[in-house]
Amino acid sequence: REELTHLILKLLQAWKEPLSHFNQHIEHHQELPDDSLSKAKQISNMVHELKTGVEKVTEKMQSMGIISNSLNGMASSEGTALSISNEANMMSDSDFIHCFRRDSNKVQSYLKILKCRIMPENSC
Repeated sequence: REELTHLILKLLQAWKEPLSHFNQHIEHHQELPDDSLSKAKQISNMVHELKTGVEKVTEKMQSMGIISNSLNGMASSEGTALSISNEANMMSDSDFIHCFRRDSNKVQSYLKILKCRIMPENSC
């Protein structure tokens, strides 16, 4: 449970800066419709909200003794030292979206597994 929670938080934190960069990048494309820009911002907001939610669940799990307190501070401090490499800057929009979708699917799967491990009575 602890490793899954840590992995989920790491993945969500790792996308913070690339999503911000992606939003800035697409804002400069005049040919993009406004709904594409709003969808990109919506995705960034959803990732932020998901990360916040996972952090709250983590705190609750820690207070209930389900996991240890070893994850304290990880979500806010770890990953802030990450920087976007030149390779990431050169990544095409479609490659970026593909990678994001792949990692989003991982987070979704990890959350389902975590739920089943915490609440096995849900007949997972």
